[in-house]
Amino acid sequence: MLESLQDGLQSAFRTLRGQGRLTESNMRDGLKLVENALLEADVSYDVVKAFMQEVSEKAVGQDVLKSLKPEQQLVGIVNEALIELLGGDSDPTLHLKQDVTVLMMCGLQGAGKTTTCGKLARLISKEGKKALLCAADLQRPAAVQQLHIVGKSVDTPVYSEQGATDPIAVCQNAVKHAKDNGIDVVILDTAGRLAIDEELMQQLKTIDLKVQPDKAFLVVDGMTGQDAVNSAKAFNDALDLDGVIMTKLDGDARGGALLSVKHVTGVPIKFIGTSEHMDGLDPFHPDRFASRILGMGDIQSMFEMAQREFDQEQVQKTQERLQKGQFTLDDFRKQLNQIARPGLMQKMLGLMPGMGEMTKMLQGGDHEKEMRRLGGMIDSMTPAERSDPKLIDNSRRQRIAKGSGVSPQEVNELIKQFDSMASLMKGMAGGGVGGAMDMMRKLRSGELMDPTGKMKKSKQSTGKRMTAKDVQNQKKLKKKLKKRRR
Repeated sequence: MLESLQDGLQSAFRTLRGQGRLTESNMRDGLKLVENALLEADVSYDVVKAFMQEVSEKAVGQDVLKSLKPEQQLVGIVNEALIELLGGDSDPTLHLKQDVTVLMMCGLQGAGKTTTCGKLARLISKEGKKALLCAADLQRPAAVQQLHIVGKSVDTPVYSEQGATDPIAVCQNAVKHAKDNGIDVVILDTAGRLAIDEELMQQLKTIDLKVQPDKAFLVVDGMTGQDAVNSAKAFNDALDLDGVIMTKLDGDARGGALLSVKHVTGVPIKFIGTSEHMDGLDPFHPDRFASRILGMGDIQSMFEMAQREFDQEQVQKTQERLQKGQFTLDDFRKQLNQIARPGLMQKMLGLMPGMGEMTKMLQGGDHEKEMRRLGGMIDSMTPAERSDPKLIDNSRRQRIAKGSGVSPQEVNELIKQFDSMASLMKGMAGGGVGGAMDMMRKLRSGELMDPTGKMKKSKQSTGKRMTAKDVQNQKKLKKKLKKRRR
């Protein structure tokens, strides 16, 4: 998700970090790279212009240029500006009423509106509330049948009327049915169109007027770029939207629509679609997403996801060990096994700082095969090596590689990934969400991560700097992995 934007911004920060001394001149050169990264991500030109003006005014100030870590201060400035651009303190909470809450979903055909209705119903049910899907799309062939299929997949009832021709009456009757049956939330799946037209808008206005939904959400396809922003503006002019749900972000490497929609329309993003699975809808937090764009991860979202998805008994055991300062390669493997389900591993690793390379390695690959490969390397180690990977010198690395059928560079990469996770897990130990937030604060301030998005080594670390030969071997390894996946 948004890989090209992340790579572009981190490249800009690396350029600044390589300067012997930062001046107003080379700072502006670095900011130009930031601007190019945003434009290449298909962010609206007017949005980029306003964004860069705000960042530039702060970045070339004397307080920044004379500071000890100006490149890290620039990361902080860009981070704050991104948060504001993405919606500031926008709240994704639905704020359900005591009585029935009615949510109207609208959008163009192909944006994923009907599927998103099901995903939203699933989120609501996980909060202990009862949801009802209303089939109000009476124009598109098989739309009602599709909603019934979606409802069944998320174990949510669907209200529909066979042979109905009046979507307003169907919506009104669905709300009445919900009140009579103790249902908390009604989600109206309204009709879409291939393009915005007056007939569509008039129908939506009538539903809005007569049914009076509590919130109106627009579902837009993030992969359509600025067309998504234009359709959001047109719908908001007609309906006064409460929020946008942006879908298909798992396939969007650029993210221009995501960064443009709030600035252009004034409508905040409430949820984002992150996969085709019915659990692939996440509340949108501007501050967390800004951190992800800058390669600093999203610790709190990772923590919340772990609470939902992991075996809590195993989590408790790991937590107790971490509080004692213990985290071994056996623990590392258990953590990876818990996230080995399709799609979950990449999603979890994508939220962790310093795990970008491993995430890319897993894309499009055989996850079970990758887990067996990692497990094979760990199994080839002695108990002492698994407990303390610092014992693994060059000869031991050669032995482990031979025993597991991999290259020594692959063993080295595994140890590096373990070091990153160990630093993160130990930092969070005993802190719960508070610990996660403290880690996030340190990440943003540059205490734990350099401007390129990589975890810093601890003072106790004995890790050696990578030589030119190491870099060359790493490139060969990546080519080898690509061929293996093919």
